[in-house]
Amino acid sequence: MHDRLTRYLLLVPALVIVLGTTLWPLVSAVTTSFRNWRLKRSPVPQGWVGFDNYVFGFEEPEFWNALKVTFVFVTLDVLIAVAVSLGLALLLRRAGVLQSLTRAVLILPFAMSPALIGVSFRFMFNGEYGVLAKGIGWLIPPLADVIWLASPGYAMAALILSDVWHWFPYLTLIFLGGLAAVPVETEEAALIDGATPWQTVLLVVLPQIKGVIAVALILKTIFALKMFDSVQTLTGAGPGITTQTLAHYVYTIGFVHYDMGHASALAVVLTALLVGIGMFYTRLVMPPKAVAR
Repeated sequence: MHDRLTRYLLLVPALVIVLGTTLWPLVSAVTTSFRNWRLKRSPVPQGWVGFDNYVFGFEEPEFWNALKVTFVFVTLDVLIAVAVSLGLALLLRRAGVLQSLTRAVLILPFAMSPALIGVSFRFMFNGEYGVLAKGIGWLIPPLADVIWLASPGYAMAALILSDVWHWFPYLTLIFLGGLAAVPVETEEAALIDGATPWQTVLLVVLPQIKGVIAVALILKTIFALKMFDSVQTLTGAGPGITTQTLAHYVYTIGFVHYDMGHASALAVVLTALLVGIGMFYTRLVMPPKAVAR
């Protein structure tokens, strides 16, 4: 009995932190989403308006634009990041001095702040002196005169490239961990039976790490949905609002237009998307049978 009480008491500090930093702000946001609160008029929330903030949000063309941009960004960003990371992990999975050094260096991009990455890529994609813009133009001559951040399509490509560069080291390390658990005997048996190296990877190796791939896809999707830093510092949601994600749109409504009730309603919608994906992730990692045991 004493040991059980001690375990619960040790959890109290963590529970207080979770309640203070997660649950309370969420409850506050949900409550504010049903109220009229414009910071230009009042420092505190005003009267109740019911679902008006939600209805108004769904009627705005800017909301649907942000939702469309978010869908395009998340889809391309997740697929490219996972594909690049998985390919690199397959190249680095064998032991060796070069591979060990590469693994150590891999974590450096992920250690950088997303805001700093956005600022850095903004300089590198500058049409006059950007090293990336000049390098891509040298490798692909038709892109030599492109002003990357002034075109909707190219600005989205730059945004995706910056986020893939930030996340591929972490995802690569996840895949390396999964590949380390694949028995070498299964690959050797496939090669003896006449399978090519590509067939061995596609038909033997990848099916054995499909759970790891699924987890990586879901984790990257969650973080891509929350993308804000690079949008703000790299493209500024432009040109126009062609690269404005849902998270950036919520920020704009709340801290540019100071409509906290409307921003809270949109934040609740975004949170619902994240919670849904998070629940799916939890069920994937910890199936009901595993939890029951």
